[in-house]
Amino acid sequence: MSENLDLVRSIHADWERGDFRRVDWAHIDIEFVRDIQLDPDRTEGIAGMASAWRRWLDEWQDFRPVEVDEYRELDDGRVLVAGRIRGRGRASGVEVEKRFANLFELREGRVARLVLYEDPDRAFADLGLEE
Repeated sequence: MSENLDLVRSIHADWERGDFRRVDWAHIDIEFVRDIQLDPDRTEGIAGMASAWRRWLDEWQDFRPVEVDEYRELDDGRVLVAGRIRGRGRASGVEVEKRFANLFELREGRVARLVLYEDPDRAFADLGLEE
């Protein structure tokens, strides 16, 4: 297993416990992208990423830990993670279960770009992969 895959697994281990505070894995100039159809978001830097995470987490009333279904090392600098999230929307009160895909692009032992895909099919299509 590569160091990049180990790092991504450690990040998701925190997220699976509902802990999004750790940022030592992020490159100082990280590009953070939420590929969300209704509300796309792109920020740069650790502070921008933290702010985007807070906005996203504030949308949930009852967010349950992330569940990973697959880790896929695409090449020596990219790792794709697919899984599910569950929770209750703060505004709607509706129970939601969504599939997701996260693309981690690594440079110098840190995540330089993180793309959160709301639609895993779009991630696979963007990357020319089969699910």
